Amino acid sequence: MKFLQIGKSDLKSSRLVYGCMRIVGDNSDESRRKGKEAVRTAYESGFTHFDHADIYGGGKCEKLFAEVLSEIPGMREKIVITSKCGICGKSNPNPDDPVRYDFSEKHILSSVDGILKRLKIDYLDILLLHRPDYLFRAEEVAGTFEKLKNSGKVRHFGVSNFRPSQVSLLQKYCPMPIITNQVEINIHNINTLLDGTLDQCQEVRITPQAWCPLGGVVYPAWGSTFSSDDEKRIKAEFDRQSAKYRTENWIIMLAWLLKHPARIFPIIGTTNSSRIKASLKALEIDYSREDWYKLLEARNGQQVL
Repeated sequence: MKFLQIGKSDLKSSRLVYGCMRIVGDNSDESRRKGKEAVRTAYESGFTHFDHADIYGGGKCEKLFAEVLSEIPGMREKIVITSKCGICGKSNPNPDDPVRYDFSEKHILSSVDGILKRLKIDYLDILLLHRPDYLFRAEEVAGTFEKLKNSGKVRHFGVSNFRPSQVSLLQKYCPMPIITNQVEINIHNINTLLDGTLDQCQEVRITPQAWCPLGGVVYPAWGSTFSSDDEKRIKAEFDRQSAKYRTENWIIMLAWLLKHPARIFPIIGTTNSSRIKASLKALEIDYSREDWYKLLEARNGQQVL
């Protein structure tokens, strides 16, 4: 495993982050056993950063993770725990309530208390705002962050799925640095290359984390617009590079993300223990600039202009 500092913080994290969204599966005994085994495998393989959200498994993922923490002495002190809040589900708490986002002080403070209770820990290393609340007041969020930091409940703060302008707005009022922006980046969704997100990350030292990094490779990307011809062309380039580097297509995808100078941290969300171990191979590939652009060209169906 390789390690890097996260943004403008004193935190060091494994370059690959383990995503805990699926660790409870259908919440059956077998799914829970498999999820706990996956977390242990990630930890034993050198993953030191574990990503949660209050909505994952309706809170059950955090509770299951707490079981692993209790079973491995000293684990808490050796890892970075991130969790996210801000998404409110439909009909919660009232029957006619819509799905919405809520960055109010009351909601964030309550969410953090719930996260800490489910994880059975005293503090979060990083709290992320899950998706932008169109009605959020930057001053209110900044004040809430200060309360959480002063209380010792949260050490550092970040965002998820924020556009550069939203990051800048929040950072203007926050006395502490926004240290990470967790965004979708994969072969299908390259918006962050184009909309200034990764540029901003480099400019002000925000660490980008890539969720769904294998979309379009191992499984269809969210809202995929690839045609069958696109998929064939992209796969042909993945196959060529896999043969060259003597690995698998999905490992090449991780290497493509790791190559970017913004220092992207891919989030690995599988509960397959062999895949968790294999993901570390991406860190050892000496991936070339030429192959990076060949894959982008295959993705776009044309050379860069």
